[in-house]
Amino acid sequence: MIKPHLQGKSFLSDVSNADNLKNGLHLWWLGQSGFLIKWNNYYLLFDPYLSDSLSRKYAATDKPHTRMTEQVVRPESLDFIDVVTSSHNHTDHLDGETLSALMRQNPKIQLVVPSANRSFAAERLNVDPDKINAIDSGQSITIGPIELNAVPAAHENLSKDQLGRHFYVGYVATLGPWTLYHSGDTIPYDGMENILQKWEIDVALLPINGRRPERRVAGNLWGREAALLAKSIGAKTVIPCHYEMFEFNTEAPIEFETECRTLGQEYQTLKAGQRWSRSKPN
Repeated sequence: MIKPHLQGKSFLSDVSNADNLKNGLHLWWLGQSGFLIKWNNYYLLFDPYLSDSLSRKYAATDKPHTRMTEQVVRPESLDFIDVVTSSHNHTDHLDGETLSALMRQNPKIQLVVPSANRSFAAERLNVDPDKINAIDSGQSITIGPIELNAVPAAHENLSKDQLGRHFYVGYVATLGPWTLYHSGDTIPYDGMENILQKWEIDVALLPINGRRPERRVAGNLWGREAALLAKSIGAKTVIPCHYEMFEFNTEAPIEFETECRTLGQEYQTLKAGQRWSRSKPN
């Protein structure tokens, strides 16, 4: 099994020791589509999956979710989180074990989910729906110093409920001078670039596991598509995700990296538990 770059106490120490420069941003990949963001001592957590719930659920089936990378950190150790997102209802993006532990350890945490999914999320987490922040594509919400804008995601379709609300979204997050795009699970769709070009995106966090029918799960961007999307929306840096978690649903990042180099697109491939840090001039 793949060992994270940092794990457990070493990971938590790195998070704690990352400086709090006014215009500095720190980002850690937690595996799958999970990212921890630290800015000005404020913590945003995108789509964490920090359990073995799926491996247990599918262990005796014909679609085992065999874990490839060891868990970076236990969710109950993250007692400093301000905001956590779920981009859609699939368990690796809305994990009851992970989110329930986070909510116990962080009584004031703010959970953000797509409006179409709020009732489902409340039932899974056994909480009052009013305790969950809901957002639909085209809407924004401000929590403390963080502004979150929801944009459509196609996993693999732009699915909506009876009220026309998107089941799958991505998030454009603004923290001070920084703008990040977390796509959630998505494939390319018409108009995607035009929507995202409204922002000057510093960091794009994009899946690269692609879509193979034999996996029998909804697919994502291929590595080449992720590189092309980052370039087309003007992202200053792109970081890949959604690979090296489950053996049946992964792709190596080489296609993504090769295309980024061909396009002249800045990128950073992280190991689970590894940090990416940057600062901006005052």
